[in-house]
Amino acid sequence: MSEIDIGLGKSGRRGFSLDQVALVPSRRTRDLDKVDLSWQIDAYQFDLPFLTSPMDSVISPQRAAEIDQLGGLGVLDLEGVWVRHEDPSLALAEVAGEHDVVAARSQLRKLYEAPVDHDLVTQRIKAIKAEGAYAAGSVSPKRVASMAETLLRAELDLLVISGTVISAEHVSDSDNTLNLKQFVRELETPVIVGGCASYQAALHLMRTGAAGVLVGVDGGRSATTGSVTGVGSPMATAIADVRAARMRHLDETGVYVQVIADGGLRSGGDIAKAIACGADAVVLGSALAATEGAPGGEWHWGRTAFHPTLPQGDVVQLPLAGTLAEVVSGPSDRADGRANIFGALRQAMATLGYETVKELQKAELVISGG
Repeated sequence: MSEIDIGLGKSGRRGFSLDQVALVPSRRTRDLDKVDLSWQIDAYQFDLPFLTSPMDSVISPQRAAEIDQLGGLGVLDLEGVWVRHEDPSLALAEVAGEHDVVAARSQLRKLYEAPVDHDLVTQRIKAIKAEGAYAAGSVSPKRVASMAETLLRAELDLLVISGTVISAEHVSDSDNTLNLKQFVRELETPVIVGGCASYQAALHLMRTGAAGVLVGVDGGRSATTGSVTGVGSPMATAIADVRAARMRHLDETGVYVQVIADGGLRSGGDIAKAIACGADAVVLGSALAATEGAPGGEWHWGRTAFHPTLPQGDVVQLPLAGTLAEVVSGPSDRADGRANIFGALRQAMATLGYETVKELQKAELVISGG
């Protein structure tokens, strides 16, 4: 891609967000019942191509089982309130009842002051499995080394190592360096790593042996990373770059790594365009936090919101979009795209004539704005 001069001494690539691209209809359409939305990562098959963002306002052990029943994958935050407190539900209910963001933020900050209880990690995973659901958990790069033994004992089905920006070698302390390639290859559990937003970073992560790579730099409703640090990348361009890295890695190794779009995806249209750019699946956060019975009530926040010295997120209030089932797969009487998300994806694929998610990656795109 050609670069654009920013000034006499600096140039940069042009990037595109998902809002700036549109899907072009093809010569063929198909019936809705001829569309297959299933997705597979490693040995695990899912009816729908999504996993949840590991946010306490989105997912709890109980919700993970509900997500599994709906066809997706619930990813529990293994540094969150559910592994810091025996029963945080009462405290979360009090937060949900707050109408003032300052008060809600203050209560939540106190909840996160408690240390992570490693015994609770294994208990939560067992509870999810007891419901017959796949158990997935997420940790930040800086925690992986200290939680390695616990993660092995927990017997996760899938592990997500996620951070605002992640690399193949994360240096946390002078004497405590996480080598992801070594860790991933020693762990029998399939690992998803990210986020990343560039070709080179994605290629390095794929070479660790990861089963999937998250694409995106903390771009959800509660994120403030762009304002705080200036780090970011438009999602459509980021996915396309990582798609290219996947193809090179496939040519070199014969191994196909799943590309998972993560950040700011709120509708079936967003998901359809992300897949057309090259994603195999997506991460949903605020879309699910805005459902009845969500752990955060009407409040939504991310893991980085309560960093002791440099928060990169905030506590935000979301309008209710419907029940969890209605938001995921309908039915819905809303016309704003916030409910029946995967019904909308199915409609998009039928309109474009594609049978599978993999085929949708071949869809033609046009630049529609910016």
